[in-house]
Amino acid sequence: MAQRTTTVASSVGLHARPAAVLAKAVAKTGHEVTLTAKGKTIDPRSLLSVIALSIGHGDEVTLDVTGDDAERVADELQALLESDLDA
Repeated sequence: MAQRTTTVASSVGLHARPAAVLAKAVAKTGHEVTLTAKGKTIDPRSLLSVIALSIGHGDEVTLDVTGDDAERVADELQALLESDLDA
């Protein structure tokens, strides 16, 4: 298992389009991934679950990734969250 704690860089946080980008990226990995923010843990493959957390710009989130090559996948997802998905 790999864990990464990072800060969301998207200027509007994880709403609509950025949340969809994250959900699609997580689903594509084929790994078991959870995202924890604001005291709640969700499956980030669910667009509605990501949006429901109301994660804003600068909020801290933690990713947990399980599966083969989890370190690489965690690094890729962390880099995604640290980029401006609205750009």
